[in-house]
Amino acid sequence: MKSSTIVSQINSIENIVAKYPKNQSSLIAILQEVQEQKGYLPREDLEFIARTMNISLNKIYGVATFYSQFSLKPKGKHTISVCTGTACHVKGSANLIKHLRDRLNIKCGDTTNDGKFSLFDVRCIGACSVAPAVVIDGRTYGKLTVEELDKILDGIQA
Repeated sequence: MKSSTIVSQINSIENIVAKYPKNQSSLIAILQEVQEQKGYLPREDLEFIARTMNISLNKIYGVATFYSQFSLKPKGKHTISVCTGTACHVKGSANLIKHLRDRLNIKCGDTTNDGKFSLFDVRCIGACSVAPAVVIDGRTYGKLTVEELDKILDGIQA
């Protein structure tokens, strides 16, 4: 990475942190803004926030890992979330997850090597009437079979 890029990233995180009071009540808002800008929470940024706000890095990691909205890893261009709530589980979401893991060669919570797809298992998306349900890039697909899921992914990859 070029030094000018590093400097602009440091300035960016400095600008975000400077907008907020230096106390723990600002932490979630700061983390949300960093993630909105970068797509995830890089360790270097969390270390900077810890130093600047005098909050332990452990405390920051505790907040960042408690809330599902935060990610400590970069996400892929396309996000796939498979519901594992009771209705979806009973209707076969585990088969969809297994198929996606095999097809994409990743585990839940990971991103493909080419950065195209991230796979997540989520507890409930509130689409029980169309179980099993999957959310791909914000769009909900219900009553999915492995074959239908493959058609959707084929369309995305085309």
